[in-house]
Amino acid sequence: MLARESEGGSLIIEPPSELPAPAPSVEGPILAVENLHTWFEFGGGLFRKGGFVRAVDGVSFVLQRAETLALVGESGCGKTTLGRTILRLVDPKEGRILYDGVDVAGFPEKKLRFMRRKAQLIPQDPYSSLNPAYSIFRTLEEPLRVHGVHDSSARQERTAKALEDVKLVPPDLFLPKYPHMLSGGQRQRVSVARALILDPELIVADEPVSMLDASVRISILRLLESLQQKYRISFLYITHDLATARHFSNRIGIMYAGKIVEIAPSGDLLREPLHPYTKALMDALPDPDPENRLRERPIVPGEPPSLVSPPPGCSFHPRCPIAKAGLCDVVVPELRELRPNHLVACHLAE
Repeated sequence: MLARESEGGSLIIEPPSELPAPAPSVEGPILAVENLHTWFEFGGGLFRKGGFVRAVDGVSFVLQRAETLALVGESGCGKTTLGRTILRLVDPKEGRILYDGVDVAGFPEKKLRFMRRKAQLIPQDPYSSLNPAYSIFRTLEEPLRVHGVHDSSARQERTAKALEDVKLVPPDLFLPKYPHMLSGGQRQRVSVARALILDPELIVADEPVSMLDASVRISILRLLESLQQKYRISFLYITHDLATARHFSNRIGIMYAGKIVEIAPSGDLLREPLHPYTKALMDALPDPDPENRLRERPIVPGEPPSLVSPPPGCSFHPRCPIAKAGLCDVVVPELRELRPNHLVACHLAE
C-alpha cells in the first residue's frame, strides 16, 4: 500500500440540519452481491436474431466497511456495468444486491432515494462528466438541492468545505469557475468532491485516474486513500491497471467475460496468481528492469469471447494454455477457495 501521508486539516463534514445524518449502520459488510446477472436485450432484424448481451453473468462478492476492492479486467469484461448495476443505475436481470443488509436489486426508483445519498459514483472521464454550462458551485450544490438542503448559506458552506477536502483551495477561487477553466486533475478533484458532498458510505470509482497524467494519478489516489481513512468509506475501484490496483486496494477481483474468475488479498494475488488469465495479465505488465526488456513474453492467443454467445464451460478455455478437453469446455468452474481468502474459478488451478 502507499504511505498514508497526512493531507492536513479535518476532512469530516458535518451535515446541516436540513440533511439528517444517516442512521448508524448495523455491523456487517456494507455490500454483498449474490449471483448477479445484468443482461441487455437487443432485437432481431432481417439478417440477425435477437438475444441478450451477458455483460454481468453470475457475480458474487462481499465488500467490507472501509475496504477497497479493485475489479480488474480487459475492456468489455463487464466491470463498469457491474459497478453501475450495484448503484442501480442499471437494472439487474436477477440476483441480489445487499446494501447494508437491504436487498435493493428489485427496488423501484422511488425507494432508492436513501441509497442515492449513501452510494456515489466517481466517473472515468473528468471532461464529459461535468456539465460545461454549470459553474463548480452549481455542480456541487445540485446534490444538496435534490436531497433537501434549501438553505443557501448551508449549501455555500458545504460546497466550500468539499473543495477544501479535495485540496482545491482557496474555494472562492474555484467555485465561480467552469469546467473548461480547470486542468484534468482539478476536474477529477471536483468529481471527487461531488461524490463526497453527501457524506457517502460507498463510492464506486470507475477508472478515476485512467485519463490523467501519470504525475497526477498518484496524488488523486493518495487523496482517495486519505478520505477513506477519515470517513471510513468503502471503495469499489474499477480499473484495467494492476499497478494502481496493487497500491489502492485491499483485495483484487479479476473479471473475464462477465464473471469474477479470481479474488484474493492484493499482495497474495499479485505474488502468486492461480488463474491462467490472471497470470497472463501479470505477464503483460511492463518490466522496469532493462535487462529483461528483450525477454520474450508469452502472449495469450485469441480474443475475449462474445458476450452474446459465450463458449460452453469455462469462458477462458478457448485461449487457455492448460485447458483440458472434456472438462474445461463442458463444465462451468465454480469460484472456490483454494487458499485462505483466495478464491479462483478454474478446474486446474491446483
